[in-house]
Amino acid sequence: MNWKAIATAVVFAGVAFGSVVAADGTHDSRVALMKKVGGAAGALGAIAKGDKPYDADAVKAALTTIAETAKVFPDQFGPSSDKADKEVNPKLWDNMDDFKAKAAKLSSDAELALAQLPADSAGVGATLKTLGADCGACHQAYRILKN
Repeated sequence: MNWKAIATAVVFAGVAFGSVVAADGTHDSRVALMKKVGGAAGALGAIAKGDKPYDADAVKAALTTIAETAKVFPDQFGPSSDKADKEVNPKLWDNMDDFKAKAAKLSSDAELALAQLPADSAGVGATLKTLGADCGACHQAYRILKN
């Protein structure tokens, strides 16, 4: 039995299920989706730093998680979503096109990396730098840090 293939399938199923479960636009659903992205980025970071050995299946799973989550994340900010969330800058709702464009760029960059799969930890590090810049652009514009 190929355990890596099973693990990858479980991750893909989790992304799909998590996207359906977390589609209600609440603080908790947003946090759940961002934790998925954070976990995937953490897995890539461990490979990039050499804490974990390069594993193409793990890289594919992490990039897929980021790409798919970024596609559904803007749906969490519809007109009836939780606008009282103190971690979200209210200007997000006034700049929805920009917010969606930033999320689309993250998804697109993750998909590009998936298509041109990094072959080693240095490549994973370069990919993570690109994805981190995408995340940072959105966080700087639309996230309010908690004290």
